[in-house]
Amino acid sequence: MDKTIFENIEKFVQENKDAMFRDIGRLVAVNSVMGESEEGAPFGRGPAEALSLALEIARELGLETRNCEDMMGYAQIGEGEDYLATITHLDVVPAGEGWTGDPFTMREREGYIIGRGVMDDKGPSVICLYALKYLKENCAQLRYPVRALLGVNEENGMGDLDYYLKNYPAPLFCLSPDANFPVCNGEKGILHGRIVSNFDTENIVDIKGGVAANVVPAKCEAWVRAEKLESAGRVSVQRENGLWHITAEGIGGHASLPEGTVNAIGVMVNYLLENNVVHGKEAELMKLISLLNESYDGSALGVAADDGRFSPLTIVGGVIGVENGRIFQTIDSRYPTNTSGGKIAAAIKAKAGDTAEVVTDSDKAPFYMDENNPAVRVCMEAYTLVTGEKAELYTMGGGTYARAFPNAAAFGPEHPERPMPDFAGPIHGADESACMDYFIETLKIYITALLKLENTDF
Repeated sequence: MDKTIFENIEKFVQENKDAMFRDIGRLVAVNSVMGESEEGAPFGRGPAEALSLALEIARELGLETRNCEDMMGYAQIGEGEDYLATITHLDVVPAGEGWTGDPFTMREREGYIIGRGVMDDKGPSVICLYALKYLKENCAQLRYPVRALLGVNEENGMGDLDYYLKNYPAPLFCLSPDANFPVCNGEKGILHGRIVSNFDTENIVDIKGGVAANVVPAKCEAWVRAEKLESAGRVSVQRENGLWHITAEGIGGHASLPEGTVNAIGVMVNYLLENNVVHGKEAELMKLISLLNESYDGSALGVAADDGRFSPLTIVGGVIGVENGRIFQTIDSRYPTNTSGGKIAAAIKAKAGDTAEVVTDSDKAPFYMDENNPAVRVCMEAYTLVTGEKAELYTMGGGTYARAFPNAAAFGPEHPERPMPDFAGPIHGADESACMDYFIETLKIYITALLKLENTDF
């Protein structure tokens, strides 16, 4: 690309950055956690409202829009059947505990924006819309039309994308801005399941912890029968209506990146075992759940795996609760190619014996894109052109929409290698944050990548 194009991109970004951050704040203000399905809102009222607002923002930017039967939507520039795409999601995980402000009111601090979804994935959604705005205003003719696909069910099964790909043609190539820079060309397999007790609760009258299966929980509570208990470490106790109310505190985070987290459910079950609150079957179940949360590499359960291509297996328990008198514990495992969801579930079942059933809710095989794919190479080149940094491919444990397309890759905008201030929280955690300068850089990268993809043969 010549110098004039880069100067034009820089000019556009500087003229539009304030409006871009304003529009991110508008979307963050919508609590788009999945809710009960209703007419016009298959994934709940919040995701539907977020989609409606995102399409409104797209129209304000001069883009054509389409609501795909309320399952998802898109903004588009250009005409033609063969198209390029970006895909982001507007749904978010529940806010959870530990925020220092309202999760759904975006605020700025020292060059960072803070709010649920600023990084995952409302911020990137708006960035993609502004990238299309640039193309519309500066490209007289496009070889391929471009769509900014907007999903609303990424955090809870990707039913939105299943619908889209059954009813609409897939793009020639799709960028998923829901990961780290530079380019992710592989995603681990993802197993979601549950451990469900085969007995009714006894000394544990109730227990609840976690906000979503794919989030390491920062808090867990239990109400138990016991003679005498005392607060210790991350656990506090108080007497309530003849029961002990126990609260365990941890350090939350994304289930695919458990290093540095402390699972509050693990803290809780260890406290119950160490203080002899549970006995018999309840104790056996708590021991199993303790193994699940003892080591996030799965070694305590005997399911550890490493294929040398992906990072080693991870496994966490995200949500614990009581349903119909039976305790359940969710399982989230991100696994490499030398194991499978079936093997992991079978190993846990063997540990459970007759104490609990192990139910598989979903199992998605690993996804891998060849490093010589022309579109993947283009993304790497665009990253290097804008940042001046050498771009290298990587694989990850997170799951993005990219795995569902025949030709796609996850491409930014996170920078885990760049230090963050102490007040800036992670995706799926409290005080979720994004660096404003990095987002401005990201817009330049996406514009550059789309311009280069327009000259790529597919």
